[in-house]
Amino acid sequence: MSLTNSLLSLNHRTTIPHLQGSNSSPYSISSHGIVHQKGIPGDCTYANLLQDCVNKKTLAEGKLLHGHMVLTGFVPTLFIETKIVVMYAKCGILADARKFLDSMQRRNVVSWTVMIAAYVRHGFRKEARKAFYEMQRTGIQPNQFTFTSFLPACANIAGMKHGREVHEAIIKSGVQSNVFVGSALVDMYVKGGNIEDALKVFDKMPEQNVVSWNAMMAGYVQTGLLDKAFELFEKMPERSVVSWTTMVAGYVQNGCVDDAMKLFQEMPERNVVSWTAMIAGYMQRGHLDEALELFEKMPERDAVSWTAMIAGFAQNGYVNEAFELFQKMPQKDVFPCNAMIAGYAQNGCFEEALKLFQDMHRIGVKPDSDTFASVLSSCANLASLGCGKHIYGSIIKSGFEHNIFVASALVDMFAKCGVINNARKVFDKMTDRDVVSWNAMIVGYAIQGCGKEALCLFEQMKHYGLKPDHVSLVGVLSACCHAGLVDNAWQYFHSMSHDYHITPAAEHYSCMVDLLGRAGLLYDAYNLINNMPVNPSAFVWGSLLGACRIHVNVELGEYAAEHLFELDPENAAHYVLLSNVYAAAGSWDGVEKVRKLMKDRKVTKKPGCSWIEVNSKVYTFLIGDRSHPQTVEIYAKLEKLFGQMKEAGYIPNMSFVLNDAEEQTGNILCDYR
Repeated sequence: MSLTNSLLSLNHRTTIPHLQGSNSSPYSISSHGIVHQKGIPGDCTYANLLQDCVNKKTLAEGKLLHGHMVLTGFVPTLFIETKIVVMYAKCGILADARKFLDSMQRRNVVSWTVMIAAYVRHGFRKEARKAFYEMQRTGIQPNQFTFTSFLPACANIAGMKHGREVHEAIIKSGVQSNVFVGSALVDMYVKGGNIEDALKVFDKMPEQNVVSWNAMMAGYVQTGLLDKAFELFEKMPERSVVSWTTMVAGYVQNGCVDDAMKLFQEMPERNVVSWTAMIAGYMQRGHLDEALELFEKMPERDAVSWTAMIAGFAQNGYVNEAFELFQKMPQKDVFPCNAMIAGYAQNGCFEEALKLFQDMHRIGVKPDSDTFASVLSSCANLASLGCGKHIYGSIIKSGFEHNIFVASALVDMFAKCGVINNARKVFDKMTDRDVVSWNAMIVGYAIQGCGKEALCLFEQMKHYGLKPDHVSLVGVLSACCHAGLVDNAWQYFHSMSHDYHITPAAEHYSCMVDLLGRAGLLYDAYNLINNMPVNPSAFVWGSLLGACRIHVNVELGEYAAEHLFELDPENAAHYVLLSNVYAAAGSWDGVEKVRKLMKDRKVTKKPGCSWIEVNSKVYTFLIGDRSHPQTVEIYAKLEKLFGQMKEAGYIPNMSFVLNDAEEQTGNILCDYR
């Protein structure tokens, strides 16, 4: 159905609350369209009513008003047409805003700027760039408002090429001396990581306002140059509350919470952002009591301050306390919901994250790109493909399928759910990709055992000029591990510091140890661990112990286990792994020794857990679980499957079964190595 037809239909059947036009307009909108109180509606009336819809973000009333114009044959002026674009854009319906813009017979720089600003505001940088260049192809040149609206679309590393082109266009157009354009340029270079270029623009500005000073100061803060930031802060001819807050937040972000508190106490005026910055600082240190005390002292709280508290508790592992705060919120919008969903995901409460996402619809909170990215992470960790596909449908309906963060999360979800082809389709459709996007696809290939595809994609990423980060190299080394490419792995490992200036971390060493162990090069792995510049983590020693189980090396296995018991003494998995090494070697005395050690240290093994998704619902099962209402049917089916497996010649791997295990154990063992 076309936009015009849907509007006409809406005008006849929509029931909405009464909306009084602004500025005492003699017209209002009712369930039957425009109510004429006197006279004939004109440009002024429509403008006032449209502005009311914009202010209140009432999409239904805005559509009704637009439909009334179509129904009555009203011919809107360019001013009114632009107002309609603004209405759809402010209500978040960018597709309809663009459809109407494209249908306009006359377009000027204002109407194009409205559309560009809407794209930028909603994170659609690629679309903003397309609109910016399309506007110029139609013969309309940008003005200072267009430039300031568009520059944030270039404010990242990937957008720097476009940003420099726009900078040249600004110089040619003669608006570089405009203080707002200059401030936007400073902000763009800062966020693109080009602090020197930002300083050049700042120094050349004939007039600097508090916004440009704050942007430059924020640049120093983001790059960790706190001394330079404070020097600029001291030189400022005038300071706003934003200036003070930028410095406070800068100290917090760089871990200098005491300096932040000292400056916070000196502030002549504090706003909710400065209070929230200090709360975040205490939360980062794990000082929850101090954060809560500060929160209770706040003269006023907004959704951001509540969100900071919720996120802080969740990040420190206090998920229940975070949810209690969430429930106490007087009004909930998308930000605290996002914080709670992300908190659940970070703490492994994936089902709770999905449930809260469903509750958002019930309480009338519309998800945004951050919501979808977080909830897709939970789907990925649960390998819940059905739920992921359902959310994918919601993403398409909401218009976020081209958002770089959402698309990257979709790639990750499909890859972890085992449908690597779907992941690649989403990746190939992405209009804008950053390192995170490439990493998601590379790691996706790696975890699915597609080593050569992962390495090929890594080379493509470099070809497009993107610099790999530590996650990229984890994906590459993992791909080499799954594909058994020992020589390639050594080459990439040595190139980390030489070519990419990345210091190998514990996860990189863990990948190498795992690779060497799988290849049977246990003593090479052992030597690599001993030559690590930092103390090996439990993951590194765990990789070596796992390799000792595969290749039955008791001596190295005992050595690795000793370190694991020191680093992580309460983790039963390490004891079980050492027990498996002994069992594989036929050393039942060793098995008994490990069992006694676990008993003496009161280490208990958590029961094995698995889950399956049926009709978008995840069912979880523990070993020996008989809580499911269909337990009888489930175990009957299992017995039938075991019988068919024996008939097919399957022989269970008994090498890790303890010597006193019951005979029937062999009937239910499956080897997943």
